[in-house]
Amino acid sequence: MGTDDWLGDVRTSYDTIAVSYADQVRDLLTEQPYLRTALALFAGNVRAAGGGPVADVGCGPGYVTAHLHGLGVDAFGVDLSPGMIDVARRDHPGLRFEVGSMTDLALPDASVAGLIAWWSLVHIPDDEVPAVFGHFHRVLRPGGPLQLGFHVGDGSPSETEHLRRPEQVAAWLREAGFGIEAQFLLHPDEKPGAVLFARRES
Repeated sequence: MGTDDWLGDVRTSYDTIAVSYADQVRDLLTEQPYLRTALALFAGNVRAAGGGPVADVGCGPGYVTAHLHGLGVDAFGVDLSPGMIDVARRDHPGLRFEVGSMTDLALPDASVAGLIAWWSLVHIPDDEVPAVFGHFHRVLRPGGPLQLGFHVGDGSPSETEHLRRPEQVAAWLREAGFGIEAQFLLHPDEKPGAVLFARRES
């Protein structure tokens, strides 16, 4: 399957569920103190690096973008699905959201002070991940923080979902020019996820 094919499938599936998905995740951060802590740490890292615009890549309905904005971060959202962007603009009318793909991130070089991608790598095939991380490195300012949240496991439970081990994600990031600062594992006994903190080194 070519890139256009699987991207088209992912876009269509999220366009279809955009409204119901937004309802599903609306209170997620209220119920997840560890995720709120991760976002607070990220916001602090952005401020410590001098502040500036922050890209939430794969933002979905915009709940993380809005939370970061509430923490004083100049966050904007990018998502592959026009349906998701419509819902994000509806629910968070004062914030910036745009349609775009992390496989061809249409942001200028060194234009963002920080970048976050929460559970949006799940649909990216392994052979595309290094190029995606290359885009993340390109658009981040030197020293800018990166935070990734992703599903942990081995293999692909479906054609469009991919689970990864933190050590593999960290290796890809190092190859792309990032330094790894911290990581933690969520729900290790049931549907584990990981949050990884990194920084563009040069």
